[in-house]
Amino acid sequence: MDWAVEIEHLNKTYPENHVTALDDVSIAVKPNELFGLVGPDGAGKSTLFNILTTLLLPDSGHVTVLGMDVIADYKKVRSTIGYLPGVFSLYPDLTVEENLIFFATMYKSKISENMSIIKPIWRQLLPFKKRRAGKLSGGMKQKLALCCALIHKPTILFLDEPTTGVDPVSRKEFWEILKGIQQQDITVVVSTPYMDEATLCDRIALIQDGRIIEVATPSQIIDNFEGSLYTLTTDNIFGLLEIMKQCTLHCNYYPNGDQLHIVFYEDAATMASAFQQFLQEHQIEFRNMKRIAPNIEDCFIELVKPK
Repeated sequence: MDWAVEIEHLNKTYPENHVTALDDVSIAVKPNELFGLVGPDGAGKSTLFNILTTLLLPDSGHVTVLGMDVIADYKKVRSTIGYLPGVFSLYPDLTVEENLIFFATMYKSKISENMSIIKPIWRQLLPFKKRRAGKLSGGMKQKLALCCALIHKPTILFLDEPTTGVDPVSRKEFWEILKGIQQQDITVVVSTPYMDEATLCDRIALIQDGRIIEVATPSQIIDNFEGSLYTLTTDNIFGLLEIMKQCTLHCNYYPNGDQLHIVFYEDAATMASAFQQFLQEHQIEFRNMKRIAPNIEDCFIELVKPK
């Protein structure tokens, strides 16, 4: 297969901070795929995106985008990709319309030629086209940045945490837009710290401390969850977490709001009964204890737990 993106044994360190940002990373992205890089802040997502978009040199490893080496062919790579960085990087003193014209001109493209690609997004921006970009809301800024990244009709679109700091309604709209972009034969590679967004991707790579933990479809990752997941609600979650240090059952546990998620690795019914007895012995009041299906966040916690 001719991969849209191929990363082999990529490494990057920041010696001045004694930080290993990427540790032997290998990923391959299929053409026309909506691929997600999912992990918490500091996991290495932005470093990887900076290398993929030719803004940062790796220490070692090999990276190709559309078959082009990101170091040797960096000019060609830049002309064929779109990039939306993690921070707003347009010109705040230019209007919405002026920003779009500027980026179209920079890429030697014409707005009229590629309006069909951005039309669903641009329609929402039209009422504000004379407004300075710096005065837009967070969601509108991201939509404008997306238009500017698409106006030259890239083959691959890289988006680094595009919905961070954006309200929930705008987040939902943004992902609907990404699905529409994918339908126009554009490969989309997006990073996010939000585990719920992972389920919207065709495939995802879970990353932690610069290492790739798993690469698969969201459903495959959930299907591979080991153990039985239970949840219970308590009014004293912090007290419960303290008491859990004394629990000798073979399990893993972590808070989820006012709930405790607990994973049993042996017979579920037997373990759940023994756990309820443990809670009663320590006078912990709880309610609504039940078995639930894991989500991507539960899977991620299980995959990165200390062995």
